[in-house]
Amino acid sequence: MKGKKIILGISGSIAAYKAASLSRLLIKCGAEVQVLMTPAATDFITPLTLSTLSKRPVFSKVSSEEGWNNHVELGLWADAMIIAPATATTLAKLANGLCDNVITAVYLSARCPVFFAPAMDVDMWKHPATQRNVQQLQSYGNHLIPVGHGELASGLVGEGRMAEPEDIVAHLQAFFAKKTDFTGKKVVITAGPTYEPLDPVRFIGNRSSGKMGVAIAEVLADRGAKVRLVLGPSKLMPVHPNIELIRVQTAQQMYEAATHNFEQQHIGILAAAVADYRPIDVADKKIKKKSDKLSIALEKTPDIAASLGKVKQKGQLLIGFALETNNELDNAKGKLERKNFDFIVLNSLRDKGAGFNHDTNKITILHRSGEVKAFDLKSKTAVAADIVNEIREL
Repeated sequence: MKGKKIILGISGSIAAYKAASLSRLLIKCGAEVQVLMTPAATDFITPLTLSTLSKRPVFSKVSSEEGWNNHVELGLWADAMIIAPATATTLAKLANGLCDNVITAVYLSARCPVFFAPAMDVDMWKHPATQRNVQQLQSYGNHLIPVGHGELASGLVGEGRMAEPEDIVAHLQAFFAKKTDFTGKKVVITAGPTYEPLDPVRFIGNRSSGKMGVAIAEVLADRGAKVRLVLGPSKLMPVHPNIELIRVQTAQQMYEAATHNFEQQHIGILAAAVADYRPIDVADKKIKKKSDKLSIALEKTPDIAASLGKVKQKGQLLIGFALETNNELDNAKGKLERKNFDFIVLNSLRDKGAGFNHDTNKITILHRSGEVKAFDLKSKTAVAADIVNEIREL
């Protein structure tokens, strides 16, 4: 990012305090940073702090006593614009072309890529109006930096936290380093959990969010690949034009979609957390509580990895995942051989920040050659880039 000109737009949220770290990280990466603030943002962090860090004047109005701050000129100057935090109000204004502050004025004049990192309470984030505005902005070609999950300013716990500054910088670095080294490649990816029904209202499932598989799909799509993403029940909704989304619920449905598509693909990546067992009998009505104990007979679900490993052709690559809680390396090595993977991505629930529902992951990659590569804890976007780079080497 050395020499890149970045506009950082800050709107009125408690998350505005993160803008100081974000400015500092961008400058440390060699970027020039021009900060814009809404009047409300100045209640949370002072323009003096940000002008000191950026070594440039901070603009909070289109015009001031110092003169006219040319929003058209700023829009042409920048290589990228980041709006972080982007409040519900700011998202609504951007999505609908309302222009009443310096950020919205520059946004409407910008010819550069625009990234937005939302920040708000969980119910505001999940409101249909907010989700519609986010989808509208993405439809214009703007880039969403996903919200995080955790404790919010209200005291509630859920989605809505602004992405950490390190993750925002990672998104920008990935964008500017974008390659087309997978152009012409076709990839099928499984992601998310599967839900195995017990009755019309209950199921056996797991805590997978699908974030890791979706991140890999988006990185590959950014780098030119045509991706078929077989996604289990997940709240995620990737919208990249190079991603064809195939929604499934059960292990059987995921098996059918994966086996049907793998033959025509160059690469298969099995990142889903597929249920190993399913109920033999599924009740057609809700099971009523009649006794203190309930026994459920289970049967194995189809083994997607083993099936694809058996039909893998010369020139195809098959990548697997292993989430372990004990004897991690030995278990992953065994799975690598049994399933005929080209390499396997191991992560352990014993590693803090790894596993289900986190925005970060810590992986180790094991190759058939015996090579083992351990990586530090990173955002799932950065982890996805590491995995894709490993695939490229093959």
